[in-house]
Formats: sequence, structure tokens, C-alpha cells
Amino acid sequence: MKEIVGIRFKKVGKIYYFSPNGLKLEIGDHAIVETVRGVECGEVVIANREIDDNAISSPLKSIIRRADENDMKVVEKNKVREREAFKICEEKIALRKLKMNLIDVECTFDNNKLLFYFTAENRIDFRELVKDLAAVFRTRIELRQIGVRDEAKILGGLGICGREFCCKAHMGDFNPVSIKMAKEQGLSLNPTKISGTCGRLMCCLKNEQPAYESLLKITPKVGALVVTPDGDKGKVVDANLITGKLRVKTEKSEVPATFDRSELKLLKDVEIKLNRDEMRALKNLEDK
Repeated sequence: MKEIVGIRFKKVGKIYYFSPNGLKLEIGDHAIVETVRGVECGEVVIANREIDDNAISSPLKSIIRRADENDMKVVEKNKVREREAFKICEEKIALRKLKMNLIDVECTFDNNKLLFYFTAENRIDFRELVKDLAAVFRTRIELRQIGVRDEAKILGGLGICGREFCCKAHMGDFNPVSIKMAKEQGLSLNPTKISGTCGRLMCCLKNEQPAYESLLKITPKVGALVVTPDGDKGKVVDANLITGKLRVKTEKSEVPATFDRSELKLLKDVEIKLNRDEMRALKNLEDK
């Protein structure tokens, strides 16, 4: 077992583990740590606790110190510098006529590096832009091209549900989302219905999948053979997993009747499968 402290560097970002180095930190405290990007100031989101060695993928770096008032003033100054850098970078991009969209700027706590995040449809030769920015800021410059999911997480917005994007509100990291999830949840495979503002599959499909998997275990699927309370054999032609109501077409009637799943006896279930045409048409929605 090893003692760790969990720290985030963004409001809703990935949590990184550090060795407390003898310090007792509480949730909401700030600490100065060394990362692969340089010295950073992060917020404690997991107080001192012991976890299994197998839960740690690499050697832990130690916390340098608890952040004090002066450190927090440095953080505020860096935020001002980030806003200035964003404006200057946009001017340089326009001057160079580069087909890229600047999304965000981050300044490391020690002012050793400025990171510029951008999106672009194609690869961009930004070597001259880096030189321009280095001449202005006199520090290390790094430009990173990000995907549309990352762009949505940084910029935020409202989903079709009227709530803030899941990735912006509470998701620390992205989870893989598949077309199969949409199929199993009984959704229309219309790209406009199952994709978010970013143009990729909605993250809520992943969030809700465990509930649907549980319901699928107790609900006959469309195409399944069942026996009704009257003893008639039939085939499920429609199923609502949430309400548990199924429409069944029996051998005695051409008009489907509605039953609760608890009323039906399952004879033979079917598997939910995607055909090749569906996979080919919607594959791009799964890409990051």
C-alpha cells in the first residue's frame, strides 16, 4: 500500500496521484508539484489515503509544498498572462494566414512554458508561428493540435438535454463510446440524434449504458419469441426498455398487442447486431 494525494490541474480534469511527502492535505487545498510539463499548482481533490500498489502505473512524484498566498497570486498573474497570450497568438495566426482555430492557452506555474491548444482540419506547419511567439514571450512555446471532443470539453456549452456538456461538467476523462451502445439503447441511428455538439457520439450513451445492460438482461429484445399470458406464441416487434412495455404480434392476430415484460415467457431471444452498412455509415462518429 502507498499513501497518495489526488490533484487536479483543471476544474474538471484528470486526477493525478502524488506522494504527500509528509504533508497532510485536505480537499480544496492547493499544492505545488512537479509534472512532466514543469512545476504546476493544482487543487487537492483526494485527501491523503492509502491505495494498492497495483493502482499506481508509474513511480509517484512528491508534492513540493503546500501552496501559500504568494503562490495563489502567481496563479492569478498567470491567468492574466494566458489571456494576453491568447490574443497575441490569434493575431499571429491571422498574420500568417494559418487555417487553425486557437482554443486555449495554458501557462505553467513557473512560467517555463506556454502551451497553445488549437484545432485544424489538416496538419499545420506552425514552425514560424512558434518562432513568432517565442520572440514575444521569451519562454518555451508548445502548440498542440486537439480533437473535437477536447475542444468541446474546453469551451463547454449546452447539450440537447439543456444541461451543460457532461465532459465539461463532471467527466475527468473521456470514455470510449460505440455505435453498439446506441443500438442497444433502442435509439435511432440518425447521426443528428445520437451525436453531440462536437459531432461525435454523445457521452451520455456511455453514462447510461450500465442501466440499459441491466434492463436488456430482463427484457426480450425485438425479434424475440415469447408466450403471452393467454398462451399464444408471438414475436416482439417493439420494446421500451425503460417502461418495460413490449408490443407482440401473435400467431392469432395481425395487430400487435401490448404487454409488460413480466407477463411474457421468453422462448428464444435474439442478439442485437449492427450490419456492415450501419457500421460504415456511422464509424466516423466514434472517432475522437
